[in-house]
Amino acid sequence: LGLGYEAVSKISPDLVYCAAPGFGQSGPDRDKPAFDDIIQAACGIASLNSVGRERPDYAPTLVADKTAGMAVVNAVLAALFHKTRTGRGQYVEVPMFETMVAFTLAEHLGGLTFDPAPARAGYARLLSGGRRPAPTADGYIAILPYTGDHWAAFFKISGRPDLAEKFSVDDRQARNKLITEMYSALTEITRKRTTAEWVEICAELDIPVTPLYGIDDLIDHPHLKAVELFSSADHPTEGPIRFVQPPTRFSATPARVRFHAPVLGQHSEEVLREAGYSEQEIVMLRERRIVGGAVPRLE
Repeated sequence: LGLGYEAVSKISPDLVYCAAPGFGQSGPDRDKPAFDDIIQAACGIASLNSVGRERPDYAPTLVADKTAGMAVVNAVLAALFHKTRTGRGQYVEVPMFETMVAFTLAEHLGGLTFDPAPARAGYARLLSGGRRPAPTADGYIAILPYTGDHWAAFFKISGRPDLAEKFSVDDRQARNKLITEMYSALTEITRKRTTAEWVEICAELDIPVTPLYGIDDLIDHPHLKAVELFSSADHPTEGPIRFVQPPTRFSATPARVRFHAPVLGQHSEEVLREAGYSEQEIVMLRERRIVGGAVPRLE
């Protein structure tokens, strides 16, 4: 289309031009199509999701699409910062596959860190250490005693101070070697009290904890309601809707959702006018259905 970096940078040398292909353009897979499922499978996430299951599976969220999107933003901001310092633009490439491999191996490179590898890849604490939601008397809870003091307090309040000594909780290296057994003991203990009881106990002990929330429950999460993450409005064509406000807080430049989600063709006219089209040309494009939206009336 004549819109590659080499072509447009001749017109605007200070341009920051970002491409986000599925695969890096210097590799043999550069022309392969990519969607979230494909990248999850290629980068190891689907395989990791087989732990404790009968088969591999995709994470039930578009983790590759969204993570790659955030990587694009970071890359563009870095290039813009370089531009403010030097006045020079550049070509930026953020391939989904390589981005997600780096994302996944940040904690899972494991034994492959060394050459030759003394062990396999994978963060054992996550894969085999039993670090998963713990059962309670009435459901499940996410509870994470992390420091030696956390574990000692947890075992003491549970009436099992002997386990603190058994697992050498004051010695990080020693307790990490027994982490599977420790999590097994934890789940046996958490079964004896309700989720609400554990939340109250852990709050007193400063142990990280939260009930498990379903996605339908997040609207009523007390913290999210307090920070007003969700807003409501009347959409001109769709009626009452709910949407998520930007979660990042800026003290000098507050971010907020200012416009409704546009309907098809809503901004065609103003875009075409900015591109230099006359009112008669816009009407013709509408009538021929080259662009969407209602045909504007000419005075």
